[in-house]
Amino acid sequence: MDMITTTEALAVICEKAKAEPYVTLDTEFLRERTYWSKLCLVQMALPSHDGVEGEAVLIDPLAKGISLEPLYELFRHKETVKVFHAARQDLEIFFTDAQVFPDPLFDTQVAAMVCGFGEQVGYETLVRKIAKQSLDKTSRFTDWSRRPLTPAQQKYAIADVTHLRVIYEYLAKQLKKSGRAPWVEEEVGILLNPETYITRPEEAWLRVKTRTHSGKFLSVVRELARFREGFAQNRNIPRSRIFKDDALLELASTKPVSLDDLGKSRLLLREARKGEIAEGIITAVKEGLAVPADKMPKVQSDSDHLQVDSALADLLRVLLKAKSNQTGVAPKLIASSHDLDAIAAGKRDVPALSGWRREVFGEDAIRLSEGKIALSAENGDIKLITL
Repeated sequence: MDMITTTEALAVICEKAKAEPYVTLDTEFLRERTYWSKLCLVQMALPSHDGVEGEAVLIDPLAKGISLEPLYELFRHKETVKVFHAARQDLEIFFTDAQVFPDPLFDTQVAAMVCGFGEQVGYETLVRKIAKQSLDKTSRFTDWSRRPLTPAQQKYAIADVTHLRVIYEYLAKQLKKSGRAPWVEEEVGILLNPETYITRPEEAWLRVKTRTHSGKFLSVVRELARFREGFAQNRNIPRSRIFKDDALLELASTKPVSLDDLGKSRLLLREARKGEIAEGIITAVKEGLAVPADKMPKVQSDSDHLQVDSALADLLRVLLKAKSNQTGVAPKLIASSHDLDAIAAGKRDVPALSGWRREVFGEDAIRLSEGKIALSAENGDIKLITL
C-alpha cells in the first residue's frame, strides 16, 4: 500500500478520487494528551471496478511540509460522496483544523441503523455481516503518532476503508430499495452542522453532573467550568489535567478565596494549587459568589416539571416497540424516553414528531395521545385500531 507523505502525491490521488462516485475514508488520532484531537493518519480507498480492487492509500499528516489542502478540495467536491463510519470524531478534527466538512457525506453507522442493524452498530459487526470478513484488531490501541508505522499498523489502518467499500455499496442499495435515503440525509445534516462541534466555555458547566441545584453553588460551578474550558482550549491540554469534575464540585462547595483555602482541597492536583491555575480558580470562585440572584443559573430539567400522563407514556412505549419491529429501526433512533414523556405531557416540539420520525412514529403517537386510535394485541403483534 502507498504512504502519501507529500502535498504533490496527495494532490494526485485526490484528483483521481474526484473522478469517482465515492471514496471511503477514516482517520487515526490521539487525544489523551491534548484538548484538540491530534490527527495522525488518514486512510482513503477508491472504488473497485470490474473485479479490480481500487487504489487504497495512507496519508501521513505528520510528514514534514505536507498540506492537507488537496484532501480538503476533495471534501468540497460535490460529485464525489465521502463515506465514513461513525464520522463525528473525524469531522470534528477536520472542522477544527480547516473549518471544512466532507460534502456530500455518507455515514455507514447511521445508514446501518436505518437499515435494521441495531443501535450504534460497530464497524467490525458490519464487516462480518456484510463484507463476510474478519478484522485483526491487535493494532487498535497503538500510538499512531510514532513513525515509522509498522506493517501491522498499516494493515489494520487500511482495512478500515477497504471493507467500507462493500459496506457502503450494500447499504446504499438497501436505502434506495426502501426509499429511506432521505432519513440518512436528515441525520447526516446534524453531523454537518458546525454547532455540533463548537464548545463554548460559558456553556461548559452544563456538562458537569451535580445533585445540588442552589443558585449560588451553580454560579460557582459555572465560573469554574468556564475558566477550566478556556484554559484547556488556549493551551491545548485535556481539561482533566487542570482539575477533574469531582475537584470542581468540591471547590464549588468549599468556595476557596485564597491560596491558603485552596491548599485544603482534598481532590485538587498539586499543579493546580499554584500559579495560573490557582489564580484562575480563586478568581472564578469570587466571580461566582458575586453573581446577583437574578443572574444565577438554573438547572433546566423538563422532566421535573412535565405533567406526564404515565399511562399514555406506557402506551407510547408499546407503540414505539411496535414501530421499531415493523421498520427494523432501533427504538432509540426513532424516539428517546424523554421524547415519549414530553409527548405524554402534551408537548409537540420534540424530535420524534419531526422529519422522518414523524412519518414512522410521530403521526400515530399524536393520534394515540388524542384518543383517535387504540392498541390491541393479536397473535403477539400490536395492532392499531381507529376509534
